[in-house]
This record gives sequence, C-alpha cells and structure tokens, in this order.
Amino acid sequence: MSRANVRRHVLLENKVLKEREKTSSPKHLKRIYPIGLHKSTSSLSLSLSSSLSLSLSENSYDSSLTDSSTLDQKISAALRFIAPTQRREYNSPVAKVVQQQISQAQDTNDEELKRCNWITKNSDKVYVAFHDECWGVPAYDDNQLFELLALSGMLMDHNWTEIVKRRELFREAFFGFDPNKVAKMGEKEIAEIASNKAIMLAECKVRCIIDNAKCILKIVRECGSFSSYMWGSVNHKPVINRFRYPRNVPLRSPKAEAMSKDLIKRGFRYVGPVIVYSFMQAAGLTIDHLVDCYRYSECVSLAERPWRHI
Repeated sequence: MSRANVRRHVLLENKVLKEREKTSSPKHLKRIYPIGLHKSTSSLSLSLSSSLSLSLSENSYDSSLTDSSTLDQKISAALRFIAPTQRREYNSPVAKVVQQQISQAQDTNDEELKRCNWITKNSDKVYVAFHDECWGVPAYDDNQLFELLALSGMLMDHNWTEIVKRRELFREAFFGFDPNKVAKMGEKEIAEIASNKAIMLAECKVRCIIDNAKCILKIVRECGSFSSYMWGSVNHKPVINRFRYPRNVPLRSPKAEAMSKDLIKRGFRYVGPVIVYSFMQAAGLTIDHLVDCYRYSECVSLAERPWRHI
C-alpha cells in the first residue's frame, strides 16, 4: 500500500470516529429522547413516541444515521406523525361522533333496565330515582318510617312525582322528620310552613303531621321504637308478592286494614287503609315491584335478610 493510500485510510478512520463521538454525545441525545419523554394526554401517542425514541436511540450508532441533517429530518417527521394523532383523537368530527355514541350507549343501557310498567319514558327522573332507590326497600329507621308515612298521607292531594320533588323541602321544614322535634312545633312553625308556596301543604296537613309525631312518641315509650311497632304488624318480615301486571297490584290489603284501624285507635290521622298500603309499599313492608322489574329480585334479597330494626 502506498504512503498516500495509508494516509487517506487513516484520515477516513479518524473522520468515522469523530462522527461516532458526535452521535453518542449527550448534546446530541437531547434531540432524541424528548420524543419519548414528551408528556401526552394520549396513551397511544405516548406509546408510539416511546417506541420511536427507542428505535432512534438504537439506530443512532448506525453509520446510516451519522448525517445530522438526515437525523433532524427523521425527528421532524416523527414529531409531525405524533402531533396529528393527538388532534385526530380529540378534535376531529369522528372523535366527537364516537363520544356521542358512547354517551348514547350509556343512556340506552339505563333505559333498557326493565322497570315496573308505571315507569315510562316520560316519567320524571326524580320519580324514577325514587322507584329505583327507595320504593320497596325495607326501612327500619324511625325517622325514615315517619317521613314515608307523612309523604304517603299527601297522596290524597298529590302524586308521588309531585311529592318526591319537594321531599327535601319537607325534610327541612319538619326537622328531618325527627318525631321528638316535630312534636314540639308550635303555631309559628305551622304558619310558616302553611304559607310557604313552594311546599304547598295545607295547614290541616301540617297539624296532622305534628299530631302523628306525638302519637309516635307514645308508641316509642310503649314498644321501644316506631320501627318495632310497624314491623310487628307483618311479623317482622316483609310481605313478598309476585305480581306480573299493574292491574294485579291492590290498593289495600288485610294487613293494611288492620294496621290502619290500630293507628286510628292510637290517634293517628290520614292513615286510611289505602294510605297505609301505599306506605307499606314505599317502606318495604310489602314488596310490590312487578316480577320482571329489575328491582324485584334486589328488594326480595334485602327482605329475606335476618330482620333488624334500629
């Protein structure tokens, strides 16, 4: 080999070594790793960018990538590839349609739940929630039973939807239906509630609720709790019916009639057998969800637990 060829070979090797040092220096790596470390709200783009970063890092020692301008072009192309992915995922018309479809699917799943026939597509959401969360669930708390008895008494003038919509107003006006507090309410409180147009409760109904609270206190002294007295009327076990059609659901029952007579005897007002049966349905003393309603099996499961009262 001639001296000129040897020199040319040495110079070429030095050039290659310098190029490799440049590609492996920390300064150059700063232009590679941010692709993988870039914070992204998209898990897909994060995974993709991480893969690109790893790929570029591994190939940074390849002689084919030693040209810095070529490497910059590849990085720019990678960034352009990642950024549109994020925009497509969140801002494109297709993404909006997908989000709408997901939302509609969730609503459809809720609508597809089989409920009692008196719950329709036009039923108020508050009433549907009352059906799903309260109606037919065994209640053992004295305050809750007092509340449901008072609300059932309002069915003479209103329907459940109208009553449930004002439920929080009733709770605020009657101290959470605490019999001890309601029994002490005087003329001032009666006048305030009766004059409240949002509550829409006549003065006679307000007085009735107060009088019933006083009767409950007498029962508590006698039986230990209002819950124990009420559940004793059904032998401490809910009556589980198996009605398939709304026409099969009665307005009253022998147990409701017996309970009504005893309540009237004890001084309660607005506790006829129809009102009492509505109360029994709401408080879970009787399970009257239709058998094909999704709440039927759930309420029956609660009813078959070992009986407890608070």
